[in-house]
Amino acid sequence: MAEEKTENQTEENTTSQEETADSQTAESTEAAAESDSSKGTEPEEKKEQTPEERIAALEKENADLKDQLLRRAADFDNYRKRMMKEKQDTYDYANAGLLGDLLDSLDNFDRTIDAAKDAKDAKAIADGIKMINKNLVKMLEDKYGLTGYGKEGDEFNPDEHEAIGRMEDEKAKKETLAQVYLKGYKLKDKVIRHAKVMVKVPKA
Repeated sequence: MAEEKTENQTEENTTSQEETADSQTAESTEAAAESDSSKGTEPEEKKEQTPEERIAALEKENADLKDQLLRRAADFDNYRKRMMKEKQDTYDYANAGLLGDLLDSLDNFDRTIDAAKDAKDAKAIADGIKMINKNLVKMLEDKYGLTGYGKEGDEFNPDEHEAIGRMEDEKAKKETLAQVYLKGYKLKDKVIRHAKVMVKVPKA
C-alpha cells in the first residue's frame, strides 16, 4: 500500500509540474502577443508642416520648375539655330562638288580662247571645242546621271517634250519630232528641262 501511495504521489507531482509549465508557457505567449500588438498599434508620430513651411516648399518647387523650363527653352533655341545654320550651309554649298568638276572644262575653254587669238585654222579651234563639250557631257552623265534627249524622228511625248508648233505631214503615221530647238535634260529619271520641239502630225 505504501508503494502504491508513493507512485500516486509521484504521478500527481509530475502532472502538477507539467500543468505549471504549460501555464507559464501560455502566459509568456500571451505576454509576447500583447507586446507585439501594442507595438503594432502605436501610432507613428508625424510632424505636420506649418503654413509657412508649406509655402516655402511650394516656392522652391516652383523655382526649380521655372529653372528647368528656361534651360530647356535655351537648349531648344540653340538647337533651332544650329539646324538653320546647317540647312543654310547645305543650300549654299550643295553644288560645290559639281562646280569643282566643271573647273577643268572652264580651264580648257580658257586655253581654247587663248589659242584662238593666233589660230589660222578655224577647224582646229572647232575640234578643240567639240572635245571639251564631249568630255563635259561624259563627266555629267557618268558622275551625276545627267542625260540629254530629243532628236528629229523621235516619237512625241508630252511628258518630255514641249511642243512650240505643229505641222501636218501626209507621210506621218504618228506624232514625231520634226525639229528640235532646244534639247531636253533628265537628272537620272527626272526631267529637269523639257525639250522644245516642232511636232510633225498626221494630216487630217
